[in-house]
Amino acid sequence: MATPSGRAPTLRILIVAEHASFRFGGEAALPLHYFRVLRRRGIPTWLVVHARTREELQTVFPRDSDRICYVSDTTLHRCLWQIGRLLPSRLATFSTDFAIHCATQLAQRQIVRRLIREESITIVHEPIPVSPREPSMMYGLGVPVIIGPMNGGMNYPSGLRHERSFAERLLVPLGRRLATVMNWLIPGKRRAAILLVANERTRAALPPGVCHHVYKLVENGVDLALWNTLPQEELRGATQITRFVFLGRLVDWKAVDILLVAFKRAAMHAPVHLSIIGDGVERTSLERLAHKLDLVDDGGSVSVGKCHFFGWLKQSECAAELRACQALVLPSLLECGGAVVLEAMAMGMPVIATAWGGPVDYLDKACGILVEPSSREQFIENLTNALVRIAQNPDERVRMGNAGRQKVVREFDWEVKIDRMLGFYHAAISRFITEPTETATR
Repeated sequence: MATPSGRAPTLRILIVAEHASFRFGGEAALPLHYFRVLRRRGIPTWLVVHARTREELQTVFPRDSDRICYVSDTTLHRCLWQIGRLLPSRLATFSTDFAIHCATQLAQRQIVRRLIREESITIVHEPIPVSPREPSMMYGLGVPVIIGPMNGGMNYPSGLRHERSFAERLLVPLGRRLATVMNWLIPGKRRAAILLVANERTRAALPPGVCHHVYKLVENGVDLALWNTLPQEELRGATQITRFVFLGRLVDWKAVDILLVAFKRAAMHAPVHLSIIGDGVERTSLERLAHKLDLVDDGGSVSVGKCHFFGWLKQSECAAELRACQALVLPSLLECGGAVVLEAMAMGMPVIATAWGGPVDYLDKACGILVEPSSREQFIENLTNALVRIAQNPDERVRMGNAGRQKVVREFDWEVKIDRMLGFYHAAISRFITEPTETATR
């Protein structure tokens, strides 16, 4: 979009993120993908982030040290973090995590204002937190602000809501109402130039009175330089043992306990093996359950009817392990996004995932199986049937893998996403130039 003078708006981009890390995974990787691709394209881009990932970022971006500014922890940050560790994860999100977010953003505002002045920044982009209800302090900066893509508004499936703790059922709705109040007090999302949402569920979850320029863009993408194995008959097709893999944090809402029970049943009907990659607070209890179900092979070999816990792995190690497997399974009950689904699809793997939340935005019957979570027992049965189906149909695995790879290349490659984001940057700057009063005060 052109400016009133007929020239395209100048892009000097400042990305603001509470944390940015490939090691953390999840939403923390999103700011780095924007920074990585924009810098490679030669577009002037800066990043403001928390100092906890300084060492990693200096290794990943050794030539861009002058383009990254850090906010350090204070005593307040450390105290809030210690308190948050004692709370259920979703409760911490609405309490201590929010307080830490505010403390970080207050410090970031000072850096952002300085960079806007010294580096002639023309647009600020805040890609995380992806929660639609999280208030933003990026407002009144004298340049347009884009927030998102956001993804949220999730609840447990109705048939499995009893899986939530009593404290969560009681306090999460209260936290959401409090977030509405905080967005009136902290008006970043009301004064933004553009808000981006991943889906209609997230649009509906936005607080009342936010910016009315809201557009859809899925938040996750795929780095095809890393997740790049093309489908091969000998890898995805007929094998003596069908190897499934779970990749993600070991927390309760990922439902790995349900997966272990379903896998035990599937192993009675097909030669299968399960790799579990990731770490988290549930790991000890999950390993205990796996032992109880006689699923653990202490020898560490790939044996029929057994599983292996790898713990946390680097991204390159995760990709290597996925290359040795035939299908990904993600039984999560509260997955807003699910970048691992796209990463597996990029590698030519069929995916089994819950027909709930983020995976529905990515998967269809051509490239995977979406499992209905109507009740705990029915979910286990449906998941078992999906595992057996994938194990017993190698030709279908290959077809699904091919279809998934093509879909990722077409729609979810980070290069494609950056092309779309550049359009939003230009639109926001042009609107700011032509409607400065409305954009600044809305």
